[in-house]
Amino acid sequence: MSLLLSLDLRDRDVLVVGGGAVSARRTRDLVAAGARIRLVSPELCPDLAELVGTHPITWHPRGWRPSDIDGMWLVHTATGVPEVDAAVAAACEANRTWFVDATDRTRSAAAVPARVTTTTPDGTVTVGVHTGGDPRRARHIATALSDQLEQGAVDLRRHRPREGAGWVALVGGGPGDDGLLTARARVLLRSADVVVIDRLAPRNIVATLPADVEVIDVGKSPGRHPVPQSRINEILVAHASAGRGVVRLKGGDPYVLGRGGEERLACEAAGVPVEVVPGISSAIAVPAAAGIPVTHRGVATGFTVVTGHTDLPQVPGGGDHTLVVLMGVSTLPRTVQLLLERGVRPDTPVGVVENGCTPQQRVVVGELTELVDLCHRAEIGSPAVVVIGDVVRLAPAWGEARRTPELLSGSDPSAVVVGLVAS
Repeated sequence: MSLLLSLDLRDRDVLVVGGGAVSARRTRDLVAAGARIRLVSPELCPDLAELVGTHPITWHPRGWRPSDIDGMWLVHTATGVPEVDAAVAAACEANRTWFVDATDRTRSAAAVPARVTTTTPDGTVTVGVHTGGDPRRARHIATALSDQLEQGAVDLRRHRPREGAGWVALVGGGPGDDGLLTARARVLLRSADVVVIDRLAPRNIVATLPADVEVIDVGKSPGRHPVPQSRINEILVAHASAGRGVVRLKGGDPYVLGRGGEERLACEAAGVPVEVVPGISSAIAVPAAAGIPVTHRGVATGFTVVTGHTDLPQVPGGGDHTLVVLMGVSTLPRTVQLLLERGVRPDTPVGVVENGCTPQQRVVVGELTELVDLCHRAEIGSPAVVVIGDVVRLAPAWGEARRTPELLSGSDPSAVVVGLVAS
């Protein structure tokens, strides 16, 4: 039975004997651990030579001597020459110095477990796996544990009081499907004491968090903003200043019409550490889910993303430049009017995707002058993304509408919905 220990090697002397790939891997670990490294080997492999050239490692280009272990806290030998490694091990044993013999586990007084590491705002979490001399088995198990950490299956919260302020992470949750969350987003959610969530942020993963994680809903809906942005900023700062870890979970990307910049500035002004995690923006993901690429060779080489909450700014008006309007259902009449006044072709293709990237997704397509009527008859509501430009012709729903013209002119609201996509 082995005792698995964590060694603090900061500013402690460690000897590495051997200049091959195994020594390079272990030396890289020792550098990260902050050890003072003495390296003994007549020659070095390229990776090890690079480490010596870029880190304060003392290299002795010669063979090993028994006196090299004097004053060492730990010795690692991996020369590949059994007689040399055995001599190093015997000298360490006689000197009561802990050592790792990477060439013979039966001779080694210590062993380096297979490890996986996850970085949280509260520091590094390292999981070690030791299987009694079967490194491949240990590595397979460690890989499985790494997957569990990255998938948000493990509670990573700190349970001892933090010293000083906590932290804030502005996390982009993507367009609503939990499967589109990044691995970093999942790690941070499992590290948080408080989650401040938007209406369009993914909800299923929040329901899986421990019951004592505080969830604060600050979601906005059209015409209803119960928690002003200034108050949201105050909530983030107050909880972090009280020593808590806070995730601000937002739909889409924090910096794409998401006011993430304002929240970051508020945290920084209060001296609160803040991390920004990009998310998949609905401006790209939702059209893609409906089969609409925002750019396409020979069709459109650029796109503009705007909010429908304000008057449409001056943007390129040709069908070869895609316009994506977020939060624009209630202002569609004004948007269409402005585009027509600015010379956009009346027959410019338009697609509206409601509840994109969810099982409730609906797709409406038509020409610009038909847009308002189409959405009215289909009873399209928020959230929806509006895509204007020739790329809409590439959507499967567009081809279906052209083959079945009555879908665009019938009186049945459901008939206008020419595409239904389940994520």
